[in-house]
Amino acid sequence: MAKSNEVFISVDVEASGPIPGEYSLLTIGACDAYEPTRQFSCTLKPITAAFIPEAMAVTGLSLEVLADTGLEALEAMGQFAAWAQSLASAGEDLVFVGFNAAFDWSFVNYYFHRFLGRNPFGFSALDIKSLYMGAAGCDWSETRSSQMAKALKPTHTGDHNALHDAIFQAELFCLVRQRP
Repeated sequence: MAKSNEVFISVDVEASGPIPGEYSLLTIGACDAYEPTRQFSCTLKPITAAFIPEAMAVTGLSLEVLADTGLEALEAMGQFAAWAQSLASAGEDLVFVGFNAAFDWSFVNYYFHRFLGRNPFGFSALDIKSLYMGAAGCDWSETRSSQMAKALKPTHTGDHNALHDAIFQAELFCLVRQRP
């Protein structure tokens, strides 16, 4: 594959509910999709007390603990933006890559704009599920990570730890891009 002017960054988040603003972004995990040892992760202080019990159960996180140990959203998003921008050379664009990007993107985009006034990824995101659907010629119902893993045989797995999931997603993304 030829070198592009794009830096693909796999991003995963965990949140206290389904939509930003009413619910909080709790963790961010990210890695360079082609060099996953280049990583970023952080936990954030909640910006609201609202939560969906099932969302919290999946993450294993506590709003009370994060209120004490997480970063303020401004600091977290500033660190994330600086890290992402450090991966791109002059003339290279950052590309947000997510597995079901609509969810992760909504939180990341909202937090970047609310707390930094800008999003270093611009205004679009690449969805691995959609990419796989097009590459494999499959139905949407066949784009679950478990089904993709059966077909692509990644070495990593997801576990609802945002960084681990970002690494797993990066591998899926690269495997899809390598398909003939």
